[in-house]
Amino acid sequence: MTDKIDKGPADNPPAGPGASGTPYEAIKAIPVRHYGRWVSGVIVVALLGWLVYAFSQGNVIWATVGDKLFDPAVLSGLGNTVIISVSSMALGLVLGIVFAVMRLSKNPVTSAVSWLYIWFFRGTPVYVQLLVWFNLSLIFQYINLGPIYKNETVDVMTPFMVALLGLGLNEGAYMAEIVRAGIQSVDEGQTEAAHALGMPQTKTMRRIVLPQAMRVIIPPTGNEFINMLKTSSLVSAVQYTELLRASSNIGNTAGAIMEMLFVASFWYLALTSVFSVGQYYLERRYARGSTRNLPPTPFQRLRANLNMFRRTEVAR
Repeated sequence: MTDKIDKGPADNPPAGPGASGTPYEAIKAIPVRHYGRWVSGVIVVALLGWLVYAFSQGNVIWATVGDKLFDPAVLSGLGNTVIISVSSMALGLVLGIVFAVMRLSKNPVTSAVSWLYIWFFRGTPVYVQLLVWFNLSLIFQYINLGPIYKNETVDVMTPFMVALLGLGLNEGAYMAEIVRAGIQSVDEGQTEAAHALGMPQTKTMRRIVLPQAMRVIIPPTGNEFINMLKTSSLVSAVQYTELLRASSNIGNTAGAIMEMLFVASFWYLALTSVFSVGQYYLERRYARGSTRNLPPTPFQRLRANLNMFRRTEVAR
């Protein structure tokens, strides 16, 4: 049996933050100065300034760029670019889901057909595919679907239809692989549990698998759509008047080729920027439930970068 030893005042310091009972003073912490960041920032700003100065001294009539920026023909081409991009992406998304399900099917025929579709449209350039659809009348004079529909190919394959088929079918091959990867990312136990509850295969895919796969599908799909906005400039080769063709027509007529190319570049940048922000918020929405903290919004990230240069006080 051990005796209890009483501790003296030296062994029992008084309660409280300090020996005298007074609180600690706030420590003024000075953050570490990263001089390399400032040096690299100055170098980048200097290079950007030099680039702006070089273009400002070039033989470019910037007043023409400003005057033609909102030209009705340019705005009409801009609208056609958005229409053909959204339509082609919608067609590609539908085809991607269908062929992804076919690719994952245990039926060897549907799986083989899906593989051939993906192999062909991913393996040939989209520009070549556009030209094939544009010159389809050289092979088939009529499009004959029996009692359903019959018409001359030149009347059916309008510039819009050629652009839609060329871009949409090509995009469907890429979307099929994206959707397939998203479906395979969902644990098979989810499907087994749904089947155990009596859900058919179609309902399981629509209500269980695809909603969970969207978290994996959305990011590359957004990137594909941004790429579609730029790839749509190729349809000018098949007489579809989109942004690039409308700008080029004005440039060739007015003798302002470079100026109109700058106008087209400005609108392409504006479109990709707007849709990139939409993609970010869509990804952020589907990230709920999969991460503890949602990624910061662009405004929150900007505020954090601004606060990085401020001195802060750390209290202990």
